[in-house]
Amino acid sequence: AERPKLKPHIGQMRDRLSSVLKLNPDQIGIKATTNEKLGPVGREEGIAAYAVVLLVLK
Repeated sequence: AERPKLKPHIGQMRDRLSSVLKLNPDQIGIKATTNEKLGPVGREEGIAAYAVVLLVLK
C-alpha cells in the first residue's frame, strides 16, 4: 500500500512478531516500499504484500 507509511511502525511489528514466534527482534527483518505511483498499487487502487520466511532446524 502507498499509505499509511509503515516505517514508524516497523519496530512495534518486530516486537509483536518476536513475542508470538519466541524469537529475538533482531532475528526478524521487515521492509516496506512504495510503488512510486506506478500501477494499481501506486494509484492506491489495491495493495500488495509479500512474505519470505527462512526456517532453520536446530
